[in-house]
Parts: sequence; C-alpha cells; structure tokens
Amino acid sequence: MHAAYSYPKFPYQPSVEQRTGARPRHPVVVVGAGPVGLTAAIDLAQKGVPVVVIDAEDSVSVGSRAVCYAKRALEVWDRLGAGQRMIDKGVVWKIGKVFNGDGLVYQFDLLPEPDHKIPAFINLQQYYLEDYLVAEAQKQDLIDLRWLSRVLSVKQEADHAVLQVETPDGVYALEADWVIACDGAKSSVRKMLGLEFQGEVFKDRFLIADVIMKADFPAERWFWFDPPFHRKQSALLHMQPDNVWRIDFQLGWDADPEEEKKPERVIPRLKAMLGDDTPFELEWVSVYTFQCRRLDNFRAGRVFFAGDSAHQVSPFGARGANSGVPDADNLAWKLKLVIDGLAPDSLLDSYSDERVAAAKENILNSTRSTDFITPKSAMSRMFRDAVLELAEEFPFARSLVNSGRLSTPTTYLDSPLNTPDREVFGGKMVPGAPATDAPVERDGQAGWLMDALDGRFVVLYAAGTEPVPTAVAAALDDLARGPLPLVWRAVADRRSGQPNELVDSAGRIRERYDLTPGSVYLIRPDQHVAARWRAFDAAALSAALNRAVGR
Repeated sequence: MHAAYSYPKFPYQPSVEQRTGARPRHPVVVVGAGPVGLTAAIDLAQKGVPVVVIDAEDSVSVGSRAVCYAKRALEVWDRLGAGQRMIDKGVVWKIGKVFNGDGLVYQFDLLPEPDHKIPAFINLQQYYLEDYLVAEAQKQDLIDLRWLSRVLSVKQEADHAVLQVETPDGVYALEADWVIACDGAKSSVRKMLGLEFQGEVFKDRFLIADVIMKADFPAERWFWFDPPFHRKQSALLHMQPDNVWRIDFQLGWDADPEEEKKPERVIPRLKAMLGDDTPFELEWVSVYTFQCRRLDNFRAGRVFFAGDSAHQVSPFGARGANSGVPDADNLAWKLKLVIDGLAPDSLLDSYSDERVAAAKENILNSTRSTDFITPKSAMSRMFRDAVLELAEEFPFARSLVNSGRLSTPTTYLDSPLNTPDREVFGGKMVPGAPATDAPVERDGQAGWLMDALDGRFVVLYAAGTEPVPTAVAAALDDLARGPLPLVWRAVADRRSGQPNELVDSAGRIRERYDLTPGSVYLIRPDQHVAARWRAFDAAALSAALNRAVGR
C-alpha cells in the first residue's frame, strides 16, 4: 500500500525549553500540524505573530483521507502562498453526476459562471496538501515546528496556558498566551478540558478504497444510488492525481469494520464495479461512520478549537477540511488584532459566534445528506426512490436529490461584526458574505480581485468613469494611515492611472457587487463583507470599521 507517494520524515529537534532550561511565553501555540493547524500557523506568521506548532507525529497523514477541496479553502491557501501548487498538482473538476441503478439521473455544474481565478473544486490527497503546507510553514521564520511532541495536559492560568509536552527527550512545560487546538476529531486537548461533543452518530458504515489504476472515467464526481455492482446501497467515485481513484461503498450498520478492510473483502467489491479485466492496486483502505457533532462553544478561555476538534460532519459534501480552513481564516486576523492591542478580547468571542453558526449550517446539510443516502425507514426510502425517478425527467425534483450537498462558504448573516445595509443592493454580497472574485487590471497587469483582498481590511470605492473625489481619497488615506491594517482600492471602469486602481474591464465587479458610481464596500481581512453603502460617508465607514473589530 501507499505505492503512489513517498512519506517524508520530519526531524525531531529539542525545544528551546529543553536546550536551555528557559520557559519563554509564546504568543500562540497550535496543537496539530494538519491542514487546519498549518493554515492557522502560516496565516498568523505572515501577520507577524510567532507561532509554535506541535504534533505527535513526524510525517503527514497516512492515506488520502480528505481529497475534495472547495474554492473557498483554496482561496485562503492561495492568499497564504500554497494554493497554486495544490491546484497544479490536483485534479480540477466542477461537474457532478448522479446515477440511479445504471442510469444517469442528472448532472450539475458547481461553478457555471465564468471569470474566477480559483476552480470550484480540486481533488488532492491529503498527504500532498499537508506536504505543501509544511513546506510553506518552513519558509516562515516565525513558525517553530516541533514534531514528535504530544500534549499530556493543559492548564489555564489567568493570562496564559501551560501545556505539558512529551518528546523523545522527556517532558517539558510549554507556555502560551493563546492555544489553538487543531488536533482532530479525537482531540486530546478537548478531552483534557472536559468538553464534550453534542450531536448524532449515524448507524451506517462506509468503506473507502483508494485504488491505483489507469481508467478512462472523466474528472467528475460520480455518485450511484443502488448501482448494479452494489445493489441496495450507494457508491461514490472521484479521480485523484497519480492514477489514484477514491471509491466509497456503503456497507450498512451491521458490517464488521475490521473484516471489511481486508483485501479479500475489498477486492471482490472493486472487481464487481470495475470488471475482472481492469488491473488495479489497493493504496489505502478504511471504514468510517457518519458523525455530525460539535462543541457548543469553540472558545474555552485561552484555548480555541478549530477543524475536527470543534466539529464533525459526514464526508459526503466535502465539509470537513473545507469548514476547518475557514475556522483558521476567521480566527487568525482577530487574534492578531487582540495581541497587538488593537481590538478588545471580546472580538475573539465572535470567532465562536460565527463559526458555530457555520458548523450548524454544515451539520444541517450533512445530516440531510445522510438521511437521503441512508433512509431510516421504509417511508423515507419510498420518498427517496420516488424523488430519484422524478429527477430523471423533471428539473424541480433535482433540488430534492441529496447525494452530499457540496461545501459552500457560510454567510455570517447574524454576525455582531456586520453593519446592516441602509440602502438597497442587489446580488449576494450582503454583509457577512464571503467576497466573490472577478478579473481586474492592476498596474497595467491582468489580475484578480481576490488577490487585492490581501488579508487586511480593504475599502472598495466604485469610481466608475470618474476620478476618485479629492475629499474621498484624502479621507481614505487618513483611514489607511490609522493603526488598523487597511488599504483602499478604486474600482474603475477603464484605466485612468489613478492610485490604488482596479480596472473592472469585464464589468464583473460591477455586476457581482451591484456597484453604482460612489458605492463603497468594506471587506474584512478574511475576505467577508463587513458593510456597504451607496455613497461615501467617512463617519459611517469609521463606525463600521470599529464595529468589525468589536469596538
């Protein structure tokens, strides 16, 4: 197994605490060097915050594990410098097909509109993704990666936390102002603090088989209900790099997980699907159970929970890592402002407010997917089967088919950081919404709006065909010289050479943000809309900025 990838070994090195006997206070300690922990660490380091990352292992995750990464997570990684490498290696896709038996029910397009830098989805084995994030972390002078370091206990004091960490050289105490627990679904930090998940474990089991083979399936997501090769159950197929294919088989609750992982059980299932004449090699096999659970609060004093340590969902819909990465994205900028004394501690409570709301949304969608894929009663199965039959002919029924509604970013509609609209706007860019991309021309070069939303607060002023009024430019310059990290950009219909200009030559920003001349948007560092107006108002903008940082 694992023939397609050579696993790296990251070197263990004694910590400064062990080498010197000193006990420095670190601003942030991240527990867990998976996708979410590394994302948080890189983001904080790029914002100037020193971070210690500890992980109990000395390599990346074994097996492909998470493989589907959505546009929003890729946009975060692109801002941090790793996204393009992932896209270049990954399998880019946006088409999904749903089958019932051996017939196609319908297909869907996850990004039908043009002019976006980042694709709807890529498929990439988690070990590659972690490898790339480790490489990016190693470039950061402010990140101290500590491998083979296991947390034994966490104790919170009034102004810091103390972790006891076990290493090959013994146990030492690690002090931190703040701790971000990204140590997975079985989080030891969560258990040490006596926190419990609330939610549901679904009584069904699924087999994951990563198969190395040369096949002519397209780069699409294929999902079967009651396929001819696996009757009365469901199956899923995804292409990955290196001729690796992810195949999932529904097993039923009575299946024995250990027996089902044995090659003599897996291989006949694969041959029934692929045919006896298709050569293949097993790379990785696992059996999992659906779980939809979360913490009530993602903050516990000086400890924050992100990713699977905070919430779990079923794999169908690709909502695991794709909801964990926005956790890190949401927390990093808030923590930076609080550390720098530019925002009150209460801003950190909004992390839990916003990301608990996102977790509720993901769990709701994940639960509905699970109920549709694995009906719990004869009536539910009759409904499911009727919907599938209708969906082949009638478009209205297709919205009822749920083979795992795929991950979409959450709009923080009820966030305390939003400034409510006072004028009418069309489109989806409401306060709390994640910004959407558009092509721009910047300094004479073709580019993208998302690249201009670079991890600071950004004010977009719709200049249209006219220069930015002198008084507006002066007020925005004053705001940009303030203590908060902020820049402003003029969105122009054509190139004029004015400073801070984004030329909306294709009109996509105007279309997607419903811009009229003089319109103003305030975008947060995590690229969510904080406020918008039809005309520039310096006092309103300043008030919205204060509200967005919890003041």
